[in-house]
Amino acid sequence: MLPYIEQPVWHLGPLTIHAFGVAVAAAFWFGLTFGQRRFQQAALDPLLGQQLGWWMIAGGILGAHLFSVLLYFPDKWRADPWHLLRVWEDISSFGGVLGGILGALFFFSFRRPETPWPTKLAFLDAVAFVFPASLAIGRIGCALAHDHPGDVTSFPLAISLETQAAQAYVRDVYETAGRVFPADPSRLGFHDLGWYELLILALLIVPLFAYWNRRQRPTGFYLVAFAALYLPLRFGLDMLRVADVRYLGLTPAQWAAALILTLLPFAVMGRRKQGYAIAGVVILCTALSCWSGSH
Repeated sequence: MLPYIEQPVWHLGPLTIHAFGVAVAAAFWFGLTFGQRRFQQAALDPLLGQQLGWWMIAGGILGAHLFSVLLYFPDKWRADPWHLLRVWEDISSFGGVLGGILGALFFFSFRRPETPWPTKLAFLDAVAFVFPASLAIGRIGCALAHDHPGDVTSFPLAISLETQAAQAYVRDVYETAGRVFPADPSRLGFHDLGWYELLILALLIVPLFAYWNRRQRPTGFYLVAFAALYLPLRFGLDMLRVADVRYLGLTPAQWAAALILTLLPFAVMGRRKQGYAIAGVVILCTALSCWSGSH
């Protein structure tokens, strides 16, 4: 198992800088910088792409906060409605993805409505190509902060509970969730979902995108590829979460992932093949029903 390392923190006068914040800033920088390069490679207007990038970042920040507060911590905003405006508190990466997409849709609807649909799709596909690497950089911060703890386990890639600091942290998570923490966890570890997602992005999705980029792909390919690869994996990882709120047995991110995966076949298949999409939806709904009924 991997050793538990507390998140690095730096103090610069009155400022406190956490490693998580540094990783998020680096992810934003990477996305904007390499997004511009991707726009140029695809013969897209880099100025338009830059404007789109900032709209997506703004939408991502708002979406990350609102998705988290409204769905994961509804008691907070009910007790204090002003909490909805404090966008630096309580964020969700999945909400950030959805917010970024909404930011792009608003940008093209209100700022550049004259942009042809094929061009819009080309811009979004360029963003989708860069996004997995940017998300992986952000997940470095999650892995250092251990802010997505999962079940206690003996899995070799888990984070060790040998130290008192690790035990105190995960014990608090278990107690918050009303679950019983093991009496002697020193030889066990805990699933660190930010760390696992970093591995999936860095060792699977990013290399696959680099390999596929060796030849020309249809416009929209990377949008579909990211959804098809990332969403099922994210759905599975969320099963390991300890304290996250659940609705009918699923976390908000799982519901969103299931909905997108359900609609995805209709977006990529022609009319002649939509029968297969309908069959896939039926199978997916049946599987979810069976899974929910077994828990």
